[in-house]
This record gives sequence, structure tokens and C-alpha cells, in this order.
Amino acid sequence: MTVMAERKSQMLVEDFEQIASTAPETVTLEFIGGRIEEKRVPDGDHETIFMWLLRQCMRVRTELDLYPNKGLKVGEYRSGRARPDGVLAPVAHFAGQGDWADTDGVLMAVEITSYDWDTDRRDRHEKPKAYAAAGIPVYLLVDRDACALVVHTNPDRDLGHYADIHRAPFGEQVTLPDPVGFTLDTEILKHYVR
Repeated sequence: MTVMAERKSQMLVEDFEQIASTAPETVTLEFIGGRIEEKRVPDGDHETIFMWLLRQCMRVRTELDLYPNKGLKVGEYRSGRARPDGVLAPVAHFAGQGDWADTDGVLMAVEITSYDWDTDRRDRHEKPKAYAAAGIPVYLLVDRDACALVVHTNPDRDLGHYADIHRAPFGEQVTLPDPVGFTLDTEILKHYVR
């Protein structure tokens, strides 16, 4: 049993999917640890960081796409639903999969922190557990509060955590290990924080 199963679920995942499908475009909903979570609509710096990362990925790994806000089935028995800011996977990997896709074949999940009250809980605690339990090899957190990139690797699916975590302040060269396999120059990220 994974760490994600400790809380009692608010509802069935099918009920959540129905609610999420009718939510207005101004709201992004996720279902993590048996609870409905709301993601804040990204600000301009958040979107700029995503586009920077997208360009880096496309420049060095042309056989991969960085999908924005792709719905993933995460958590024990696929009972969780998350929309990472980015999902790195092979080109056309999600073709025909609909709103919520399995994590098989996903190389990296990306979150960029927002300036809201629950970023700490959501992006630094719950999301790494969910992504590790789903077996996603790399979780990249662009932590704007800490002005750092946090690279989580070596997921333990059973325990729902990453065995290795590397933190690097903005300005450093950060190597994303295989299966991602490229280096980011993070100097520019200093310009996109408050």
C-alpha cells in the first residue's frame, strides 16, 4: 500500500472526472490523495518559464514533446488524477488517449510553483508522492519561491517517494538524468521570480 492511500477519498474517481469535465476554463481541477485540488491559473512568468523549458526540450530532444497540462492517472490503482504543468514523453505518445492518460512511457513531470497558499503542500509534498507512486522517472520542480530547480529521481512506487533529490539554485547548470538526459542553464530563471 502506498503513502497516497492514507486519506479517505472524497469520492470515486469517475465522479471526479465528471466534475472536472464540466469545470470552466478558468479552473483546473486535480484529484490527488483522494481529494479534489484546484490549480491556480498560471501568471505570465509561470507561462514564460514553461515556454523556456519547452524550447530547451525541443532543441535537444527532438523525438520528445513537452505536453502542457496533460491529465495523468496517478496514485494507487490509478485512483488519482493530476495535470502537471508539463509532461515529457515521446512525440504523439498521448494520441487517442483522451483527457486522462496512463503514465507508462512518461519520462518527466514538471511543476512550476505558483504564488498561492497551497503550493508547498501540493507541489513539494503531494505531487512528488503521486508521481513517484506512478513510476514517473523524473519529477522537475521549478521552485520560484526558493529560486531553485529541484530534480527528483529514482521513484519508489511502493513507498511513493523519490530516492534522490537534487536542489540547484537558479543560475547553475542542472543536468536532468536519463531517461531525460540533457542539461539546463538556469540563469534566465532569475528574471521570472518575484
